[in-house]
Amino acid sequence: MVTTCTLTSLHLHHLVLPKPPSFSLLNPYRTLPRIFCSLASSPSSPSFEFNISFAPSKPKPRNTDEDCSALPPGQLFIPWIVRGEDGNLKLQTHPPPRLIQALSDAKTQNPKKKKKDKIDKKLKTETGANGSVAAEPRRSKAARRFYNENFRESSQRLSKVLAAAGVASRRSSEELIFDSKVTVNGSVCNTPQTRVDPARDVIYVNGNRLPRRLPPKVYLALNKPKGYICSSGKKETKSVLCLFDDFLKSWGRLNPGLPIPRLFTVGRLDVATSGLLIVTNDGDFAQMLAHPSSKLSKEYFATIDGEVHKRHLITISKGTVIEGVHCTPDSVELLPRQPDISRPRLRIVVHEGRNHEVRELVKNAGLEIYALKRVRIGGYKLPSDLGHGKHVELKPIDLKAMGWNS
Repeated sequence: MVTTCTLTSLHLHHLVLPKPPSFSLLNPYRTLPRIFCSLASSPSSPSFEFNISFAPSKPKPRNTDEDCSALPPGQLFIPWIVRGEDGNLKLQTHPPPRLIQALSDAKTQNPKKKKKDKIDKKLKTETGANGSVAAEPRRSKAARRFYNENFRESSQRLSKVLAAAGVASRRSSEELIFDSKVTVNGSVCNTPQTRVDPARDVIYVNGNRLPRRLPPKVYLALNKPKGYICSSGKKETKSVLCLFDDFLKSWGRLNPGLPIPRLFTVGRLDVATSGLLIVTNDGDFAQMLAHPSSKLSKEYFATIDGEVHKRHLITISKGTVIEGVHCTPDSVELLPRQPDISRPRLRIVVHEGRNHEVRELVKNAGLEIYALKRVRIGGYKLPSDLGHGKHVELKPIDLKAMGWNS
């Protein structure tokens, strides 16, 4: 509650005022003429008269706790007009407690300083802790390319370099190293963990020189048709990798000077299952996508041969034991009937990634799968216009939807 007071009378006893007081800390305070004033909240209410002197002849310490009534007349140099608990106005030498509490609770941090600290932290991140350019610039492609060519640690494990160059899988590359078929700078290397840089080190595998430049990372989404298996073996005639022959043949024309990448599938779909399959040459990406710790959900459409009842859905939702582990689906749903599809379809979402997990869940409920198709991995869905056996290159936003930040 704020009371508006009106100054009803102001009497100056001295018409001639002295010169302004000096604010020097060394000189004593100069006193001003004494001012008498009366203060009233309204014309009809009684007025309160105060005798105020703004500067004493002998200034007292500011931290004095003496009451104004104990001070001699004319010795108030910091007057505080405060309304007491009884509702009356009174004069005191110290500020009210609520003002001290408000000042202590107020934020005293300088916003300009905080903004400056953010800028200094950002510059420190870009220039490194010791003042040198040690952290990767996160701006334009040209800046990142300059960092990768001049400052980034380019050495990698020998087995990983061989796998990235398309020599063989990482496990097969380790076998080549153990069999003394790999030389580094003229010396036989039998340790897969040896750090090498293809751009600086001379690496030979079975007498053939390894290219200095490694192929770029490739991320592809394939609409796998039925009848193809997920294997990179040369003896398999209908491998899904055969669907990329035209892509690899045109690689040299579209990417001159770059070696052909060695593609492999991320996870597997059995020969009778169709749908979304990721193909890449990035081992770290494949490990992240296939590892159970990522907990990526995978969505399937299962076409059932026969009728589906509520008890079947309840049994599937309870899960079953697969490879000694009880697997429970995230969700089970009976999709509406479509005119062009006579059989019922189930939408099943899992995240375990066990071998034949969806087929085992449906089989445990006493149903038989007529067709099975995977339509989603994480946040990436199979494009509806992607034909069987066709592939599309994944964009950074698609990789991010699957939890990968390259």
